[in-house]
Amino acid sequence: MAEPLRIALAGLGTVGAGVIRLLDENAALVGARAGRPLQIVAVSARDRAKDRGVDLSRYDWCDDMTAMAARDDVDIVVELVGGSDGPALTLARNTIAQGKGLVTANKAMIAHHGLALAEAAESAGVALKFEAAVAGGIPVVKGLREGAAANAIESVQGILNGTCNFILSTMEDSGADFADVLAQAQAHGYAEADPTFDIEGIDAAHKLAILSAIAFGARLDFAQVHAEGIARVRAADIARAKDLGFVIRLVGSADVEPAPGGGQRLLQRVRPCLVPDGHPLAHVDGPTNAVVAQGNFSGRLLFQGAGAGDGPTASAVVADLIDIARGEAGPAFSVPVGDLAPLEPADAGERTGRNYIRFTVADRPGVLAEITAAMRDAGVSIESLIQQGRQKEGGEVLVAMVVHEGPARTVTEALRLLEGSESLTAPPLVMPILAA
Repeated sequence: MAEPLRIALAGLGTVGAGVIRLLDENAALVGARAGRPLQIVAVSARDRAKDRGVDLSRYDWCDDMTAMAARDDVDIVVELVGGSDGPALTLARNTIAQGKGLVTANKAMIAHHGLALAEAAESAGVALKFEAAVAGGIPVVKGLREGAAANAIESVQGILNGTCNFILSTMEDSGADFADVLAQAQAHGYAEADPTFDIEGIDAAHKLAILSAIAFGARLDFAQVHAEGIARVRAADIARAKDLGFVIRLVGSADVEPAPGGGQRLLQRVRPCLVPDGHPLAHVDGPTNAVVAQGNFSGRLLFQGAGAGDGPTASAVVADLIDIARGEAGPAFSVPVGDLAPLEPADAGERTGRNYIRFTVADRPGVLAEITAAMRDAGVSIESLIQQGRQKEGGEVLVAMVVHEGPARTVTEALRLLEGSESLTAPPLVMPILAA
């Protein structure tokens, strides 16, 4: 029998314990597909005494996880600690410097330091794999890097954060407002005690940056991703969207366009969007993730499944380990780091499309005329308009409108004209309407 692939596992939370359970339960199947056994030899976590529901007595315990890669009995390190910097990054760098492969589920670390880690891995001739960093158990990284490798990818759209998708689809089903459903998500374990990274779109932006690098051969640059979250979406917005035949989802989207003088420009955005019923993302509910990629020969590709959790994410981690056991490495981002193109950001203001705009305004005469005048002066054409009835005399009123297709810069200009208006009691909310 071939020698086992010896693994050091850093991080024994939900996913780390899931990896151990998967390797225990599917040992024969995994070994057959890998061509050799996968054997954990050492583990590390913050709390040695915590009961994780798995037998850890079989493994050496390392108090200093950043030193795990130096062990002579370790071939591969799995990092499941998280965080863009700190011990996780130190461990990643140490692992590659020791000439050993790294498997990680750490989307923040890859989004911020992925190019440097990939370049170091190429120089060391070792594997860097991160399937579990994007969309949990969905094999979208492998799907784009290998299955769609013959295609020029034209666009990527995805529901990349299960917490936000659970909140929005629950608001849709229940009619409850954001704060109430967020509390419910935290009670179910779908949202952290501090949910900022999820609800502000940062987690989805990390994942989108990684997908963009793979899909378009672009140098990964997280700073170029524009992210807006869902905290300002109200139950009333979801009800208006439903009346118009849409659902609201937090969508990460990226695509390329020709650049003046040659080459391409890249646009990467995470925003709550109105999604039409005919779009594949419209029917993605709960904590599910989905990615739609458009290839120039394959056409539309849909990847959908569980975006988090011990089983799905552990499945992605072990799939990477199987690839390494087979000797399948290759560049982390499809091509060598030196061949990734430094694409300039596209001008979002020149993009055309339809938008939903919601204003929260004082309930007094002349407000609607002021808003429509700003739209007229900026060159925005209103397709439909709904004004919510008064809740109480002198209180706030919601005014929602859908505008005809036009350049995004015209909507930006209309909102600029309304800045400082005493009629507006809160900043307007703009959500693009996706094409089917």
